[in-house]
Amino acid sequence: MTYELLVALAAFAMVSSITPGPNNLMLMASGANFGFRRSIPHMLGIGIGFSLMVAMVGIGFSQIFNSYPLSHLILKILSVTYLLYLAYKIATASTPAKQLGLEDGKARPFTFFQAALFQWVNPKSWTMALTATAVYAPSQSVQAIAVVTGVFGIINLPCVSVWAAMGLQLKQLLTSQKRLRAFNYTMATLLVASLYPVLI
Repeated sequence: MTYELLVALAAFAMVSSITPGPNNLMLMASGANFGFRRSIPHMLGIGIGFSLMVAMVGIGFSQIFNSYPLSHLILKILSVTYLLYLAYKIATASTPAKQLGLEDGKARPFTFFQAALFQWVNPKSWTMALTATAVYAPSQSVQAIAVVTGVFGIINLPCVSVWAAMGLQLKQLLTSQKRLRAFNYTMATLLVASLYPVLI
């Protein structure tokens, strides 16, 4: 891979990783509800899970869509359904226990494995992985796929961490149950709105 192509790949990885999408909106909600530290497994799950997805798409997983076009529609339906469910969970999330003065809260942040598995039903992740491998590793050589995977692995984690950090900063403003509920409703609405490009 040439230097120019590597720079273009890095720019694509940064822009696609840091712009709003289901992962980043959920991380912002997690940062606001649970804090940055408790959101770290969520961030690592996204970074590592997405890198693994890029590698698997690069080695030929995307050929399933070409061979079985119906599988793409099925994936889209499952993705939209699951994201609507997550939007509901965000909108109805319990206020953290510390803010309510309770010993135990019902809401929990995403685990590492939940975040990693979520990449496979995240429409934006599929779009990013398919575009990255098609444009920057068209030969599907092991070396090219390894470079694309490595670049996303390096760039993705810091980018998604910014959203959890923004959520943490917002947490200072969300000192009442009413404000936190309004924030969660807003995040849920934005998550649903992020499905618009998929549905059209």
